[in-house]
Amino acid sequence: MFHLLWLVPAIPFASAALLLIFGPRMSHRMAGFLGCASIGLSALISILITWRFIALPPPGGNYTQYLWTWMNVAGFHPDIALYLDTLSLIMVLVVTFVSFFIHVYSVEYMHGDEGFSRFFGYMNLFVASMVVLLLGNNLLLLYLGWEGVGLCSYLLIGFWYTEPKNSLAARKAFIVTRVGDTAMALGLFLLFDKLGTLTIQPMMHAAQLQWPHGSVYATAAGLLLLGGACGKSAQLPLQTWLPDAMAGPTPTSALIHAATMVTAGVYLIARTHVIFQLAPTAQLAVAVVGAVTLVAAGFAAVTQDDIKRILAYSTVSQIGYMFLGLGVGAWTAAIFHFMTHAFFKALLFLASGMVITSMHHEQNIFKMGGLRKKLPLTYWAFVIGGCSLAGLPLVTAGFYSKGLILWGALSSPVGSTWLWIFGVVGVFMTSLYIFRLIFITFHGECQKEPSHRPGWLMGVPVIVLSTLAIVGGFVELPSYLGNHPWFTNFLQSSLPATIEAHHPLMSELGAEGWAVLAFFLGLGGAWYLFLRHREVPEALAAKGLGRALHRWWYTDWGMDWLYDRLFVRPVGWFSRTNKTDAVDLIYTGTAALTRAGWASLRLTETGRVRWYATALVLGTVIFVLIVALL
Repeated sequence: MFHLLWLVPAIPFASAALLLIFGPRMSHRMAGFLGCASIGLSALISILITWRFIALPPPGGNYTQYLWTWMNVAGFHPDIALYLDTLSLIMVLVVTFVSFFIHVYSVEYMHGDEGFSRFFGYMNLFVASMVVLLLGNNLLLLYLGWEGVGLCSYLLIGFWYTEPKNSLAARKAFIVTRVGDTAMALGLFLLFDKLGTLTIQPMMHAAQLQWPHGSVYATAAGLLLLGGACGKSAQLPLQTWLPDAMAGPTPTSALIHAATMVTAGVYLIARTHVIFQLAPTAQLAVAVVGAVTLVAAGFAAVTQDDIKRILAYSTVSQIGYMFLGLGVGAWTAAIFHFMTHAFFKALLFLASGMVITSMHHEQNIFKMGGLRKKLPLTYWAFVIGGCSLAGLPLVTAGFYSKGLILWGALSSPVGSTWLWIFGVVGVFMTSLYIFRLIFITFHGECQKEPSHRPGWLMGVPVIVLSTLAIVGGFVELPSYLGNHPWFTNFLQSSLPATIEAHHPLMSELGAEGWAVLAFFLGLGGAWYLFLRHREVPEALAAKGLGRALHRWWYTDWGMDWLYDRLFVRPVGWFSRTNKTDAVDLIYTGTAALTRAGWASLRLTETGRVRWYATALVLGTVIFVLIVALL
């Protein structure tokens, strides 16, 4: 069964090529079928490989499939080869499975769009690139998939490119993520220069042998890889592109946030965990970046009025939790949260798409209201997804994965009480902003009548994802509920188990109990402020300090303003000042001198023999005088 592994990325690549080349000649039915069937087939193969992988005694080995040698230059010979272990297996399974339901949903969502086949071509290329990223056995092949998802995000964010704001959002995403990609590329150069290979497993082994704990090279490589991860996963200070990426179609948002793109940075750090274990400074930086990002994004989300931007900031926040888990050594907890996040975040985005299409493509939550009875399926999908996102205790998947990260942040030797406090504050903010969205959108008075109810192609994926958002967390129960660590045990051959030390002041139940309290405080605050007394937050945001804070958080803590003045305006000024290009003066000056010399010589060509004879005599006399004097 493992010999079929190459088909998992190959089938989406092939379908993307067919759709992009022949798609305009296909009917929408054929294009939709080809787009969905190819991803479904990849998901089916992934499921069969997973079944076979688990059945092997004992589960948890690895498999490498060599396809061909990519290049062979001066001893550098990376392969086009796929590496399968428990980490890449879990990631590929979730990506293909969730992507399939997003594709099915997209058939109805994009119905009638003139770029229908082009949309599915880009989406399939997106999935194929992500699978290459996950399965590449060397960092160069991983980087190829890394840049592939960057390209596809640009194409899909700017899919409706006739609107200038969409093109600007796509360009912003492309440029900001290039900053992180540059850092990652420098990290790859450093790793190859010092370790002699980019093949991941031999490279990790060489790092353990050659670099001592706290090595300067390990720290530099870890920080450079973190820079790349921050760009792709929209973490501080490179998070500004993701909220604007909501300009693309809603299924694109679901794919970027749940199954591809933003989780690439999480995978990169998990895959190269040995580097970070050797570099405690870099690993601490991962935790701090995640902790600060998850709180900052929560404050930004609670002030937004666009339904998709709220969910975008929630993604930034939840990826922050994954970074926090990775940074404190809770490796399996971070991947566990990646899995549950894929379920409930895809659910929330698809449900938001149902609201948007039913509300005449309106995205402002304050122009909605009263949709609870008019769109019951969408309402309950939002309730389930929102509860899982915020961590409704004992019932939803998000509670178990987020709780495991919080316990790791407190109990791990590389964790701290401050990191745990940031995580608990993040739970409060998440509960506050997601229930704010639900109460304003689905409760209260109806501001606008829905135009229609979504069909079954949109409804079935939402139902499936709603189920997974509830039961997906039961694969890893905490110790106080029976200690069923199936997920951790499955991943332990690829990732080190979370190192836990006994915390002198708090048990696991106590640590997560505070998160439960934060959840209910956020729910109660949202109920009071945005359902019972909406005039209170309106009054607070109307004047004085409240207005200033609201504006500050609404603009993502002024990050766009800051970057505009630090980078955009100086570059624009330099471009305008240098519009003639000073470097070109060297070449244009040489050309001007040549033309001047040519014009001077042309004056000597008069056609008069007497002048030629005189010039010849004068030249001879001058030459004889020079020879005589020397």
